[in-house]
Amino acid sequence: MTWTGAVPVDRLERETMMRVAGRLLPLLMICYFIAYLDRVNVGFAALTMNKALGFSAAVFGLGGGIFFVGYFLFEVPSNLILSKVGARSWIARILTSWGLISALTAFVWNEWSFYAVRFLLGLAEAGFYPGIILYLTWWFPSAYRSRIIGVFMTAIPISVITGSIVSSQMLRLDGWLGMAGWQWLFIIEAIPAVILGFLVWFYLTDTPEHARWLRADQREWLMLRLATEREQREAIRHYALGETLRNPRVWLLTLVYFGQNMSGYGLVLFLPQIINKFGASLSETGLITAIPYVFGGIAMVLWGLHSDRTGERPKHAAASCLVAFAGLAVCIFIDNPIIMMTALVVAQMGQSSIAPTFWTLPTAMLSGTAAAGGIALINAVGNLGGFLGPYLMGVVKDSTGSFSLGLLTIATGTLVGGLVLLALGHDRRLETTVPHGSTHPSVSTGE
Repeated sequence: MTWTGAVPVDRLERETMMRVAGRLLPLLMICYFIAYLDRVNVGFAALTMNKALGFSAAVFGLGGGIFFVGYFLFEVPSNLILSKVGARSWIARILTSWGLISALTAFVWNEWSFYAVRFLLGLAEAGFYPGIILYLTWWFPSAYRSRIIGVFMTAIPISVITGSIVSSQMLRLDGWLGMAGWQWLFIIEAIPAVILGFLVWFYLTDTPEHARWLRADQREWLMLRLATEREQREAIRHYALGETLRNPRVWLLTLVYFGQNMSGYGLVLFLPQIINKFGASLSETGLITAIPYVFGGIAMVLWGLHSDRTGERPKHAAASCLVAFAGLAVCIFIDNPIIMMTALVVAQMGQSSIAPTFWTLPTAMLSGTAAAGGIALINAVGNLGGFLGPYLMGVVKDSTGSFSLGLLTIATGTLVGGLVLLALGHDRRLETTVPHGSTHPSVSTGE
C-alpha cells in the first residue's frame, strides 16, 4: 500500500472521489433534469397543442426534431468556448438563454413560428451536454467515468418520469388567465432553467486546482491522477484538434451516437401519443409514459457500474444498442398494449444504457482542446439523429397510420450503432494509470 502523508492512498482516493461526486453531481443532475424536461415537454404539449394549432404528425415531428439543427450548428463552437472561458460562466449562460427561449414556445401561433422557436432553443442549449461530459473528464479519472456518467444521466429518466406526471397535469390549467394548458406547460417549466443559471455561476468550480472545498492532499492527489492519465494517453497518441475532426474513428463513433439519438428521441417525443392512442386519459398517459424510464434509469446505473468494474467498453455499449433495437423492432408484430409496453420497457433499458458506456470511448482517446472539439463534434452531428428520428416517426405515422412501423424505422439507428461498436473495439491502454517512475502501466479499477 502506498501512503501519502498519514493517509493511505486507497482511503485518500475514496474520500476525494466521494467529495467531488457529492459536490458536483447533484447540481449537474438538476441542470440536466431541467434541460431534458425543456427539450421533450413538447411531446406532452402535443396532446392538445397539435389540435389547437392544426399540426399534423409530420409537422410536429419536424418541429420537434429541428431543435437539433440549431444544436448542431453551434455545438462545436460552444464547447470550444467552454474550454477557454470555463464551465461555470458558459453553462450559466446556456441555462439562462434556453430558459427564456423555451418559455417563448408558449406563444407560437403556426408551424413556422413553432419551427423558429425550436431552432432557437437548439442554438441556446448547444454545448450543454458535451460541455458537461468534457467537464466531468476534468474531475473524474477514467476508471470512474462510466458509472459517473450513468449517475449523471439518471436525470433523463427522472426528468421523463417527473415530467410525464407534472406535464400531463399542467395541461389541466387550460383556460387559466385566458391561456391554454399547453402554454402554461412551457412557461412554468422554463422558470427553473433561469434560476439554475444564477446558481451555477455562484456554485460551480471550474477545475480541481480551484477547489478550495477539497483538502490540500485530496486536491494534489486528484490533479496528479488526472495528469498521469493524460500523459499515458498522449504517450500512445496525441491528437491535435484538426486531426480529431478528421479522424475516421471519431466519425464512426459519431455514427453510433447518431443512431442512438435517432431511436431515442423518436421514441421519447412520440411515446405520449402512442400511449394515448391505447385509450389512456391525460393523467394515465403521464403515469404510463414514466414506466419505461424507471427501468431505464436502473439499467443505466447498473450497466455503467459493470462496465467500470470489468474495464470493458465497446461490447457493453454494443449490447445496449442491440437490446434497444430488439425492443423497438418487435413492436411491429404486437397489437396487445400491455405486451407492447413490455417491449418498450426493454427497448428503453437498452437505450438508456448506451450513453454511459459509449462516452468512455472518445473521452479515453482525446484530451485538451481535441477532447473539447471531438466530444462536441460527436454530439453535434450525432444529435442530428434527434432531428431525423422524430421526423421519420411523423412521416411514417401520417403515411401508414401506424406507430409500430415508425418504431421499426427508427430502430435501425441502434442496429447500425451496435454493429459499428463491435467492429471498432477499444485500446484498454488508454484507460490505464502509470505511476511516476514506472514503465509498466497497470489498470486501475477505482474500486
